[in-house]
Amino acid sequence: MKRNTLVLTAVLAILALFAWAGWANWEYRKQAAERRLASGAEGVYAPGPAGTIEYLSPLVGKPAPGFSLEDLEGKKVSLASYRGKAVLLNFWATWCTPCKIETPWLVELRNQYAPQGFEILGISADDFDMDNPQKLSEEKQGVARFVARQHIPYPVLIDGDALSQPYGGLDSLPTSFFIDRKGTVVATQLGLTSKDEIEAKIRKALAATN
Repeated sequence: MKRNTLVLTAVLAILALFAWAGWANWEYRKQAAERRLASGAEGVYAPGPAGTIEYLSPLVGKPAPGFSLEDLEGKKVSLASYRGKAVLLNFWATWCTPCKIETPWLVELRNQYAPQGFEILGISADDFDMDNPQKLSEEKQGVARFVARQHIPYPVLIDGDALSQPYGGLDSLPTSFFIDRKGTVVATQLGLTSKDEIEAKIRKALAATN
């Protein structure tokens, strides 16, 4: 009995140590993220819900940088023309495996929330030779084939690299920015996440008032 008590005590002590270490590590990451935010860093990773790591963009709470890019038919599409709608800017590429996983979720969510005033703008980060019309046409056809296979119903724009600087650099794909009806960025997402998390941020953009 005494031996069992000692073993139990030792096990509880070890579990308590692991719990403390986990809390200390979370607190350290949180404080480090706060220090980087205070220093004006362009974007940081910080502890998110349920022990996840969340990307914090300095654009959150600020107007989304305006732009006008061509779609696959060569028509100019501007972000300003979607004022009054909640918009998800989704940077992706045809060669991006996580993007291929995420795209069917985006198609479903777009169709589900479009009646509430929601739209997605897919911005291709594929390489485009904007100075060579023949090569550009071939490159756009490659993107168009992907769009057709995935049954993408929302606008797909090209030359995403042109927005890399105003949107803080595109270090990972997919990268998404969630914009409310007044044009303010209310959330971001760097890399592949879950469909539920994307939906939660869409709801946030639709519900936001500022």
